[in-house]
Amino acid sequence: MSHQFPEYLDVDYTDGDDHDAGAYPTLSDKLEKAASVTATALDQYENPAVMWTGGKDSTLVLYVVREVARERDIDVPPVVFIDHFEHFPEVMAFAERWAEQWDLDLRFARNEAIAGLGAEPGDEIPLSDLGETNRRELDRIDYEGDTLTLDADSFEGNHLLKTVALNEVLESTGFDGIFSGVRWDEQEARAGETFFSPRHDPEIYPPHDRVHPILQFEEVDVWDAFWNAVVPDTVEGYPAGHVPESTDDLPDGLTAEDIPVSPKYFEGFRSLGTESGSGKSSERPAWLQDLEGSTEREGRAQDKEGLMERLRDLGYM
Repeated sequence: MSHQFPEYLDVDYTDGDDHDAGAYPTLSDKLEKAASVTATALDQYENPAVMWTGGKDSTLVLYVVREVARERDIDVPPVVFIDHFEHFPEVMAFAERWAEQWDLDLRFARNEAIAGLGAEPGDEIPLSDLGETNRRELDRIDYEGDTLTLDADSFEGNHLLKTVALNEVLESTGFDGIFSGVRWDEQEARAGETFFSPRHDPEIYPPHDRVHPILQFEEVDVWDAFWNAVVPDTVEGYPAGHVPESTDDLPDGLTAEDIPVSPKYFEGFRSLGTESGSGKSSERPAWLQDLEGSTEREGRAQDKEGLMERLRDLGYM
């Protein structure tokens, strides 16, 4: 067998073409497909990793990967958390707590050149301080200016703090298959994705594949999976199907810290981005809001379809 990526792979890059969530009508169908995609990926990729933000989608993916790995008696792949320096403290604490509880190999991806400057969000950084790689990436997106405002919600900030950070990890580790929590219904830019998505152009990113086990989930399905599978399978004694109306409505003896659901969702956030760029969409927990009649990312500062398309061309998730 050849050991030159991607020659050693036998995956169907068309799997999911022209599909939507309706092709997987029940939660069981969706979870079965997620497990099937995950099993194939764990068989095929020699050095896989799981992208994890601490949010609901990537936590669902991590749950599926952990379950399939457990069934096969293999190790869970390394878990990569992209630190763009503007996370809610609660999200960072959540990720670190559950990484320890689940015994994960958690690795933080950061733009090291920017991290070394000690700059804070909102600071103006002279381009001369950014380092050769970051300056080259700014040239690549036709950035004009002598300084850069450190802002993970801007196009250039997102590219440097997320995409470049991910590419640096891919370059240093050789990860060949990256599990990601994107969904067809989330944004138009992701509606055409397949379950196995090639990223093979070395001029753009270190060659690798993206693995998308939960494309077929809609937002309401994600929460159904949490209360019927993720939480009951993780928390001993949690009754499957119990949907809490608040932190006070958890089963006796349990607190919000005892379940693998970010506390920000209890507070009314439906999508978690930067601390300054994310807002509550309601005072009700995310899963009790009008999930079908409103936009999931309406509380996010960065929610422009054209922007997402450009970022994806550069290697963003």
